[in-house]
Amino acid sequence: MRWEAQRIDGTDQAALLPLKGLVRSIRTPDFDGVTFHEVLSKSALNRVPEQSAMPFSWTINPTRGCLHRCVYCFARKTHEYLDLDSGQDFDTQIIVKTNVVDVLRKELARPSWKREHVALGTNSDPYMRAEGRYQLMPGIITALAESGTPFSILTKGPLLRRDLPLLEEAARTVPVSVAVSLAMVDPQLQQRVEPGTPNPKARLDLVRAITNAGLECTVLAMPILPWLTDSEEQLDALYSALADAGASDVTTGALHLRPGAREWFMDWLAREFPALVPQYRRLYGGGSYASKEYRQWLGERSGRLRRRHGFDIRPSRRWARDPTAEEPDAAPPAAAEPTQLSLF
Repeated sequence: MRWEAQRIDGTDQAALLPLKGLVRSIRTPDFDGVTFHEVLSKSALNRVPEQSAMPFSWTINPTRGCLHRCVYCFARKTHEYLDLDSGQDFDTQIIVKTNVVDVLRKELARPSWKREHVALGTNSDPYMRAEGRYQLMPGIITALAESGTPFSILTKGPLLRRDLPLLEEAARTVPVSVAVSLAMVDPQLQQRVEPGTPNPKARLDLVRAITNAGLECTVLAMPILPWLTDSEEQLDALYSALADAGASDVTTGALHLRPGAREWFMDWLAREFPALVPQYRRLYGGGSYASKEYRQWLGERSGRLRRRHGFDIRPSRRWARDPTAEEPDAAPPAAAEPTQLSLF
C-alpha cells in the first residue's frame, strides 16, 4: 500500500507516541506536516457524564485531534490528556481508531445496550479530510442503523455527501439528524479562522445536498466572533445564504474560550487583529464565556434575523444544541450593540 511506505519506526523516536494500542504512525505527502497514529481502541461508545446538559447520552469519536485547525476549537484541551499540546499538536498529531467499527458492533450487540441517542462530531469532525482515507463512517452508520440506534452527525465536511445514500437508508429505520457547522460566509475571513476547513460555498452546497436527499439539516452558526462576525450585515448575509440553501433551522451562539482553546485563539487574535485583544479581554473577563449582556444582545439580533428569514415558521426537528456551547443565545436584549470596528 502507498501509505505502508510512510510508516514511522523506531528510528524516528520523535514521531512516536506512548499511546495505548498504537499500531503504527504514518506520514504521507497528501497531508503535509501531519502524523497519523493508528490505534486499536478498546471502546467506541463514550458515555456522557450524567451532570452534563447535553441532550444525548453517548458519543463516538473515531479520531482525536482535527485537521480543520479552527483557532477557536473547544476540543483542543483534550489533546493534553495524551501529553500533546492543544495548539499545533492538536492540528497535526491525529489519533485514528482504525478498529472502531468492529468494536462498535460488539458494544451495540450487548444485551445491556438500550439504543440511546449517539452523537458524532462532538470532539473531532468525523468527515475531516482523513475520512477519505480511513472510511470509518460508512461502517459506523450501518452498525448504528442495524442495531436500531438513533444518531446525529455534526460536521464541516462536504465528504458527508458520499454517505448520503447510507443516511437516507438509515433514516427509514431510526431517527437520524444531520447538522452542518457554518458561522460566516466571508471566505477570506473564514479561511483565516478555520484554515483547514472547506470554504462557506462548499458547506452551503452540502446543506443543499442533505435537504435534496430528503433529510433535514440544521446549521450551527457557532461560534459568532465578537467584532469580527457579529454585525447586522454579516449575520443577515449568513441567514440569507442558509435560508436559500434550505437549512431547516439555525442555532447561533457566541464564541467561548475554554482553557486550551483560549490561549491558542488569543495568540491568533494578537497576530491577526491586535486592536481587538483588549476588547476581548474585557468581554471575557478572564473566563470562558462572553459576558451575559453580550450573549443577550446577540440573542436578540439572531432572533430578529431568524424571523426575517423565516426560520421561526419552518417546521423542523432541531438537532441537539451545539456540544461546545454553554447555551444558545436566545434572551432579550440587555446591552447596547458593541462598537463595530473597520477591519477590512
